[in-house]
Amino acid sequence: MRLTILIPGKVFLDREAAKITAEAENGSFCLLPRHIDFVTSLVPGLLMFETPDGDEEFLAIDRGVLVKSGSDVQVAVTDAVRGPALGELKETVSQKYRTIDDRERKTREALARLEADFVRRFLEIRK
Repeated sequence: MRLTILIPGKVFLDREAAKITAEAENGSFCLLPRHIDFVTSLVPGLLMFETPDGDEEFLAIDRGVLVKSGSDVQVAVTDAVRGPALGELKETVSQKYRTIDDRERKTREALARLEADFVRRFLEIRK
């Protein structure tokens, strides 16, 4: 099977895969080359694929959609992180999302200040 993973703005991964395992809203599933065509929405979690050589590779993915059509499997997700080993992937994902959480917290604080300032000025105008 040809596995293509798309994230906004680029192709994240384009490889041959003998087996693909991912998680949908109703549970985990496995795709093999002769499975029927398939479409599902993916939940944040792990996507594992096995190369034709028998090596396993892991990706942490965000929400997305998987489409299997013939021998092509296309996955479109908002974000993906690749790691050679599950332990290393966990650390990479933790570090990445810790940084995102900090940025998101600062953005929310700035937005809350803007909203409060807007309301305060609006009330002053009404007086």
